[in-house]
Amino acid sequence: MAKNYRVGLIVPSSNTTMETEIPAMLNSRINEFPDETFTFHSSRMRMKHVSKEELSEMDKDSDRCAVELSDARCDVLAYACLVAIMCQGAGYHKASEERLHAATAENGGGAPVISSAGALVDCLKIMNAKRVSIITPYMKPLTQMVVDYIEQSGIEVIDSISLEVADNLEVGRLNPDNLPEIAKKLNIEGADAVVLSACVQMPSLPAIQKAEDQLGLPVLSAGTATVYKILKQLELETKVPNAGSLLSGKY
Repeated sequence: MAKNYRVGLIVPSSNTTMETEIPAMLNSRINEFPDETFTFHSSRMRMKHVSKEELSEMDKDSDRCAVELSDARCDVLAYACLVAIMCQGAGYHKASEERLHAATAENGGGAPVISSAGALVDCLKIMNAKRVSIITPYMKPLTQMVVDYIEQSGIEVIDSISLEVADNLEVGRLNPDNLPEIAKKLNIEGADAVVLSACVQMPSLPAIQKAEDQLGLPVLSAGTATVYKILKQLELETKVPNAGSLLSGKY
């Protein structure tokens, strides 16, 4: 019996990638799972420059977004700004997810809430990745906050590359085809996995499988981790074609 799932997306106002890559992954399952369809519903938080100050101010808007999306009775909500969560300090994704879920329940449209930050950390643990190398679009101080957050979650970051793009619109215009070459510059000796994009705004989906084949290691992104967690919350098979081993159905 066919079923449609409503996916709510809480996104920064300048984010252009979340509403591209998440639907692309979920809709690409149609051949294998023809009875599952998805619709996507977004609410936006103002943010243009990726700085700790703007990110912290933006995060305050997430409660409003969750309530707005609960009006649409979404089946799951995804908070799509990894660094906004990670710059708030260790473990903040759990407090954020619980608070936003409570806001949806209070509005009569209770829905599970996942965050791209929590999804990335959880998926690395699900993959038993104890040591990772990462690529971010952020300025180096923000990348260090991401590294610290991941390490405070019990996962060692052995190397990171910061592309140092502060304008969030420009991050969304980065060419994902460049990522496999950038990934070659990472130190991956002893790594269990590579995070090709620790940011849901930096496009990476077309490069995930290529980079995984090239590096011989599991490759994921904040986006693929978010989709994994969406599928788990909806109790659906965690399979998306050509999106890396995390979404191969293995986990």
